[in-house]
Amino acid sequence: MPTGERLRRGWTTGACATAATRAAYTALLSGEFPDPVAIELPKGQRPSFVLATEEIGAGFARAGIVKDAGDDPDVTHLALVISTVREGASGTGVVFRAGPGVGTVTRPGLPVAVGEPAINPVPRRMMRETVAEVAAAHGAPGDVVVEIGVRDGERLAEKTWNPRLGIVGGLSILGTTGVVIPYSCSAWIHSIHSGVDIARAMGLRHVAGCTGRTSEDAVRRLHGLPLEAMLDMGDFAGGLLKYLRRHPVPRVTIGGGFAKISKLAEGHLDLHSARSQVDPERLAERAANCGADVHLQSRIRAASSAGEVLSLAEDAGVPLAKAVADAARDTALEVTRRAAEVEVVIVGRDGSIRARTGD
Repeated sequence: MPTGERLRRGWTTGACATAATRAAYTALLSGEFPDPVAIELPKGQRPSFVLATEEIGAGFARAGIVKDAGDDPDVTHLALVISTVREGASGTGVVFRAGPGVGTVTRPGLPVAVGEPAINPVPRRMMRETVAEVAAAHGAPGDVVVEIGVRDGERLAEKTWNPRLGIVGGLSILGTTGVVIPYSCSAWIHSIHSGVDIARAMGLRHVAGCTGRTSEDAVRRLHGLPLEAMLDMGDFAGGLLKYLRRHPVPRVTIGGGFAKISKLAEGHLDLHSARSQVDPERLAERAANCGADVHLQSRIRAASSAGEVLSLAEDAGVPLAKAVADAARDTALEVTRRAAEVEVVIVGRDGSIRARTGD
């Protein structure tokens, strides 16, 4: 993550789709594309967007905008977001369609109905409002079909949660403010929340949030959970646990390696190495409480990695991993306010289970 400088903010796919829609509808009614095209975001900002593509044909107008995510490592940075606008049937208002590269919802639980294009509620509202403004300025009824596409979106979607969430055929058009905050990882956290929503809609009573693929595979084998129950938590333990507090599922398993679970045990909810650290002193204290002698405590304090700490404790027969798992469970229970039964599983690099609460 860049340090020592102000990070540049960017624009969401929803903001880009809204600006492209405004440009395309204006051209459909007037024959001219506004370029740059300005829109108003939910919090009142009025950014302007330069058009990357424009086309007018028989009964349609199309505009494209290259998404600038600022300094955020967003999978859709520099993607071309395209809006094609056509006149709709009288009285139908704004009807949305999924163009190439935008997915379609196939499972209940998301804020968009099954069968609809994966365009979230706030971007839909923004586009409806901008269509109404353009229609009023030109004396038009505002009945249109808006087709949103993203060039190469189907390939980009493979790097997102969309396939697991049952969104097929491409990306989602997202954004609640229109602005991308660098390194906020809002899209990842949004996907965690969507995963919980889908699990609840499916009636699943046990979900698992894991820090990576190895721990996910181990937990899934342990409990025989369906793919829809597996939440790609990554480093965002807080993003999952706080959402579960408000949208509970009866049983939750948290899985991860010893280092990241050690951070959760100390109360850290963001487990990324840049934002929380393993505390050797606290691990030595926990080891002492588990029966470690002074020599082992000293070696733990001097260890170069959490993996070395775990090996030292296991070689000495000290159940440090179990103590860490129990403490991490206490953190999770506190954050969720005991809205769910919580289990914590520590998984080794080889996929073996090294400790488990209640075991």
